[in-house]
Amino acid sequence: MHKFTVSITREIEADTAEEAALLLYQELSRGPVPDAYSVTDETQVTTEVTLDRDKADEFASIDHTADPGNW
Repeated sequence: MHKFTVSITREIEADTAEEAALLLYQELSRGPVPDAYSVTDETQVTTEVTLDRDKADEFASIDHTADPGNW
């Protein structure tokens, strides 16, 4: 299994880094789940990924921990 760093980017105006993080948390907890991500692999190659919302919702509804391919 590989390791990836998955990030979302939002420009947020705030007085401190902590406030910016709290404002992002507030946005994520109340709004729709983001569908655009930056994904960096183990070799530090970054790919921009935009998910199809319907496919992503279907994937999220399945318990993938039961898939032997994840062991």
